[in-house]
Amino acid sequence: MSDQPNKPSAQDLEQVEKLQKAYAAMKTEMKKVIVGQDQVVDELFMAMFCRGHCLLVGVPGLAKTLMISTLADVLHLKFNRIQFTPDLMPSDITGTEVIQEDKATGRREFKFLQGPVFANVILADEINRTPPKTQAALLEAMQERHVTVGGVRHDLDDPFFVLATQNPIEQEGTYPLPEAQLDRFMFMVKVDYPTLEEEREILRRTTETQNVKVSAVLQGEEIRNLQQIVRRVPIADHVLEYAMRLTRATRITGSEAPEWIKEWLTWGAGPRASQNLVLGGKARALLQGRFYVSGEDIRAVAHAVFRHRLVTSFSAEAEGITTDTVVDRLLEEIRPNDSAALNDGNLPKVINQ
Repeated sequence: MSDQPNKPSAQDLEQVEKLQKAYAAMKTEMKKVIVGQDQVVDELFMAMFCRGHCLLVGVPGLAKTLMISTLADVLHLKFNRIQFTPDLMPSDITGTEVIQEDKATGRREFKFLQGPVFANVILADEINRTPPKTQAALLEAMQERHVTVGGVRHDLDDPFFVLATQNPIEQEGTYPLPEAQLDRFMFMVKVDYPTLEEEREILRRTTETQNVKVSAVLQGEEIRNLQQIVRRVPIADHVLEYAMRLTRATRITGSEAPEWIKEWLTWGAGPRASQNLVLGGKARALLQGRFYVSGEDIRAVAHAVFRHRLVTSFSAEAEGITTDTVVDRLLEEIRPNDSAALNDGNLPKVINQ
């Protein structure tokens, strides 16, 4: 094992057991409202426990908004939805200063009125429909976790998650996020069509009279504690190395990149991808009931981490090759160091489970 200055304490392990029970309860509550989409829900939970933000991509009508609002209810967090439009201004998100008169003294002074970004869970609906200036205001809040208006800093609520949506089929009149801004999102979550059985169940539920209420499972303070525990999950050197190997293989100017990567990509992933592979792996390990990270944890979050950080070449796009195709081949060719895992007596289950 690598040095572990942050090895979980007995109290941490007790909290982890609580997380496992809460995770099962949260999924049960979510299933009262959301049919299917298990992987999407898992990726949202993983990102939240890592203090990360998510970009959800899917066609209209797949219950993305309902999923996010239900998630906020299950976590007992304040939820705000921001509908992005071409005329939305930065102050419409962050808030603005107005002049108010003190009735007692007659004195006028500026007062800051908070915008909708002051909540725990923000749904940025169709983020690519608003101009870059407004996108940048939200992305700054995501990164810094505060806004500055009139030279005064205003801290955002904690915990703070931004779950943005994009419509992949409507590109006319949109402002696609630049790669540098896409990199601020921990995961790009793909919301796909339901299966036949799932769609049948959706029709039953939504065409009948019913009033389903979900129960809160975790509170804000509990979520903050669990976020700290995620970072203290031990990770072996060979698993850390595996995350780096995957990321460095996508960089077309590096010696680690295969020839096919240089043909399929025009831009690879930066160090933030490696960071999010490790963090996502730690969160998944906890949700799976383990106190260490395996190579399979890294592989499980690879698509969500790389999906928006790789830029395919023109020839690759012409052949119908997507970033998911690239990640599929990467995972096929680059495997965890199984021999190192076998020699590590502390991690008996680190190999493919």
